[in-house]
Amino acid sequence: MRNIASLVLACVLCLASGAVAAEAKFNYIAPEALQQRLQAKDTMILVDICSVEQFKSGHIAGSLETNAYPVDTDEEKARLAALLPTIEASTADVIIVCPRGGGGAKKTVAFYISKGVDPKRLLILEKGMDGWPFDKTS
Repeated sequence: MRNIASLVLACVLCLASGAVAAEAKFNYIAPEALQQRLQAKDTMILVDICSVEQFKSGHIAGSLETNAYPVDTDEEKARLAALLPTIEASTADVIIVCPRGGGGAKKTVAFYISKGVDPKRLLILEKGMDGWPFDKTS
């Protein structure tokens, strides 16, 4: 019985460490680093998943509007899929911009990885648009 309890505990710990490892797969970019890349005119693809209202109130110049937040429905995922030809035709980094840089962005990254996009190309804007301290286009 003691061996079974130890085995169960070991399995739980493995699963927990797997969750931590899964969390580590997300790459982030700080607003300051993105601003520097924008000023340097680096090639990148800015995928904005914010709502229509938030996008209209202000977004990063050059962002591709998808209104896919919170990336839960097939319709929202289809909006992301519409950008796949653009993403696949390039080797540039793909910067995911969501309201706060959290769950919607992570779902977007997971979606693009499931479609074969190299995870190394996918970056999430830290703190999202709510934390963007620079000029916004509206």
